[in-house]
Amino acid sequence: MAKEILYLKIANTIQEQIFSETLKIGDKLPSIRALQKLHNVSLNTIKQAFLELESKSLIESRPKSGFYISKTSNRKLSIPTMNKFKLSGKQITSDDLITKVFESLKDKSVTRFSIGVPDPSLLPIAKLNKGLMKVVRNLEESGTSYEPVQGNVNLRRNVAKWALVLEGKLTEDDLVTTLGAMNAIYNCLLAVTKRGDTIAIESPVYFGIIQIAQNMGLNIIELPTHPTTGVDLEALKKVIHKIDVCCFMSNFSNPLGSLMPDENKMELVKMLTYHNIPLIEDDLYGNLYFGATRPKPCKYYDEAGIVMWCGSVSKTLAPGYRVGWVAPGKFKDKIIKQKLAQTICLPSLYQEVIADFLEHGRYDHHLRNFRSTLYTNSLHFQRTIEDHFPENTKISQPQGGSFLWLELDKKIDTAVLYDKAINQKIGFAPGKIFTQHDQYNNCMRLNFGLEWKEKVELDLKRLGQLVKNNL
Repeated sequence: MAKEILYLKIANTIQEQIFSETLKIGDKLPSIRALQKLHNVSLNTIKQAFLELESKSLIESRPKSGFYISKTSNRKLSIPTMNKFKLSGKQITSDDLITKVFESLKDKSVTRFSIGVPDPSLLPIAKLNKGLMKVVRNLEESGTSYEPVQGNVNLRRNVAKWALVLEGKLTEDDLVTTLGAMNAIYNCLLAVTKRGDTIAIESPVYFGIIQIAQNMGLNIIELPTHPTTGVDLEALKKVIHKIDVCCFMSNFSNPLGSLMPDENKMELVKMLTYHNIPLIEDDLYGNLYFGATRPKPCKYYDEAGIVMWCGSVSKTLAPGYRVGWVAPGKFKDKIIKQKLAQTICLPSLYQEVIADFLEHGRYDHHLRNFRSTLYTNSLHFQRTIEDHFPENTKISQPQGGSFLWLELDKKIDTAVLYDKAINQKIGFAPGKIFTQHDQYNNCMRLNFGLEWKEKVELDLKRLGQLVKNNL
């Protein structure tokens, strides 16, 4: 284990130097033996680090010459533009388009760049099945009994232990289990809002947040969101007097993949604490980081209990298990009462399986492999898009998660393009479903949480050609 972590640490150091352009395209890397002496490790450890960098196309070997920074490590396309602040304007409904996108799930022959769930081939399904059989054998009454309303004790304990990024600030008593992260967010909104209240969200934002807020009769303010650093806090300050609750994804937002810097998280929590405004934090993708360490959630900086930290394993391990949780801070009692009225309790079996996966290190092992695959996939996707989409395409550069956000030529309407693509068995998520306003019509979200293989690469190239044909 230590050896594996060591070679990844060395690879990540070189990777960060490439991204910061400390190491530039064409630069020669020190020899394997020189790096071995520098880091005081074995030759094999350095070789493994180089193999890791080669697999991501960041470095290349030249016969009898050594290793060099690859030309493909450089981005050709710009990042998408940040949206403008819209406090008013005609609201649109994209429910029919969202339904149409989800209908594609029925057709197994469609390449699903559209739906934000990992491909089954990337999940440890055999190990989960083994864990399920173990739980059925060992769990008292085989999981047919009610459990505490707050949730499965074993799961809550293991989530609290496993959430090392919070540095011991959570205990099992701080958590309430939910039917996935969206159920957690819904319960948080139910606990802190009433019809007519105003919610501040990112823009673009996951369409499920808009649907929940609209169904609850909330007014929605979409805040400008930078593709790299997340919500514009200056924009939030301008409307803070109108806001009753915020709901943000500070770590690898969906669909942009943005990561809010730590100093922004601290400022955000401080600002909302001062105004006594609850923050619902959707940290669904926080464990899918591409860097050396997991980024802290806003919850880490919360001293007053205003941050309601939501998570699940739906995007990392088992989408269909619907196992999620929330650390609701000072709103815990409200959440538990609501859960008692809604469901009383959740199914024990799947919660026990996830708890077992967390307890015995299998989740950590899976996440290491999964993160590596996602990061490599993101590079494959970006380079294929650079080579086969129009030159004026803009593309996000996520630092984690599983999505790319593309901004295309203004002549392209991705809602219209979707129908043409689906006829060719290619799915994607049109940009207009990620807003309540008339914007992002020339944008699309692509899920790169797929197994990178010839068909996926070919369909991505075909999608690029389809965009070109519609200019």
